[in-house]
Amino acid sequence: MKAHWKSFTPLLGIAISFLPAALPIQAQIPGTDIYLVSLSRTRGTITVGQPGNITNRPGYDNQPSFLPHGQAILYTVIKEDGRADIFRYDIQSGRTHQVTNTTESEYSPVVMPGGRTFSVVRVEMDSVQRLWQFNLNGSNPKLLFKDLKPVGYYAWGNANTVGVFILGNPPELHIATIVPGKAVRVWKDIGRSIQSIPRTNALSFIDRVSESEVWINQVDLNTRVVTPLIRAPYGSEFHAWTPDGTLLIAQGSRLLAWKPGSEGSWREVADFRTAGIQGITRIAASPLGNRLVFVASE
Repeated sequence: MKAHWKSFTPLLGIAISFLPAALPIQAQIPGTDIYLVSLSRTRGTITVGQPGNITNRPGYDNQPSFLPHGQAILYTVIKEDGRADIFRYDIQSGRTHQVTNTTESEYSPVVMPGGRTFSVVRVEMDSVQRLWQFNLNGSNPKLLFKDLKPVGYYAWGNANTVGVFILGNPPELHIATIVPGKAVRVWKDIGRSIQSIPRTNALSFIDRVSESEVWINQVDLNTRVVTPLIRAPYGSEFHAWTPDGTLLIAQGSRLLAWKPGSEGSWREVADFRTAGIQGITRIAASPLGNRLVFVASE
């Protein structure tokens, strides 16, 4: 497996890198909806329930993530004026309300470790994309990393460390720490999905080896050592981890699973084609492992 690794030496202790500004995320606005399904595991077998559309409106609803106890979902909405704000869907009541309402645009909301704030990729008025922090009610915006830009995607590894997809040609994976405000460049030519691996101090990310070969790798947040985990199915990159350490990945209308250390290859756990669902992208498992949320084309 090591033959596909890229030669890329981490630059330890460097200041957070400057890269050329990227086009605003609003440049392309596909129509997407967010679906919620039940998730259970019995004797090693994953069972997925019927999907329910929790947005069900024309336009862009995307980038869902669960609150710490799984009671609600934060997600991004692009409104009629072209600005993106963060909304919240409460699962028990089925109600939706707007969380942020700013002149900028906010994307990819994720509750930060500690559970009192959430982070976003904010497209600022000059189109610079950086990581910001908000209180859970959408108040008190705060810039997290002044020089870490342009940010496309990210995932928190712990309260002080975040893995960041830095837009560029090729895009790079940087590991940034709030204290002392430094970043380490660890890989290049990565995909759009970065995830925290449960019960570890590691993140998983997509490694684009070639046009036809894509792997899911992990990076140790202490050592910055990168290790390949499993080759991704063709055309797939959006993945997520369940709390018990099962890796899920989307492929078209299908959901596939793999459990490190116990299975040799991917296996299908659901196909939502009969429900009229196709083009699944973002996926996330709830903290209790009893629900799954995903994005699909309208």
